[in-house]
Amino acid sequence: MSSMSWLLTSVEPAGRGPKELLTDYRARIEREESERAERRRVELEDQRSTGNPPDVRIRAWEKVHGLRLPSDPEHPVLDVIAVATRLTLAEVLEEQRARKARKTPAREG
Repeated sequence: MSSMSWLLTSVEPAGRGPKELLTDYRARIEREESERAERRRVELEDQRSTGNPPDVRIRAWEKVHGLRLPSDPEHPVLDVIAVATRLTLAEVLEEQRARKARKTPAREG
């Protein structure tokens, strides 16, 4: 075997042709897409589940959308969050107030 013969050797696994490699790739892509769809379905279910308390549903909404609950009580997206999480606007506002209270240290008087 000459010193250049390694350049001509196949890098494919033994016994596997290009069609088989392409089939494996497609199967992997389909499996990954299916896994992503299942994760999204579970996240949306968590966001809507009446078995979850409001804070859990709102955190699920934040995760699904990659957004944070606005701190402005007049923000128009609060209505959208309420509908998406099956909460009332009052429950969303209460979670907003609770978060603000956790951020703000209690004043000693």
